[in-house]
Amino acid sequence: MTAFDPATLRFDANGLIPCIAQEKGSGEVLMMAWMNADAVAKTLETKRVTYWSRSRQAFWVKGETSGHTQDLVDLRVDCDRDCLLAIVNQTGPACHTNRRVCFFTSVTSGEEVELMAPE
Repeated sequence: MTAFDPATLRFDANGLIPCIAQEKGSGEVLMMAWMNADAVAKTLETKRVTYWSRSRQAFWVKGETSGHTQDLVDLRVDCDRDCLLAIVNQTGPACHTNRRVCFFTSVTSGEEVELMAPE
């Protein structure tokens, strides 16, 4: 085992790294959002997934206002160290549109198909 060093992550020019959230039990891909180094540290410290909101320029603890929380089970780093995978226990919908996942639109044969309605 090696101690985790966040300085080894490859953040973009804005100091951000994409983080994909995946439900522990089902393996379902829930969403993608951005983290900065402090959000990574807060997530690991609190076990509550914390993102960086580019629009608000502020931390966003998932579920802080909606109650639709993400409790961290495991944080994984990809082979290039430029993307994270958060394995989570999701409470409620993950998407701000009140859908279970953010990936609810399929593009098939040039057509968009909505795969699920809001909960």
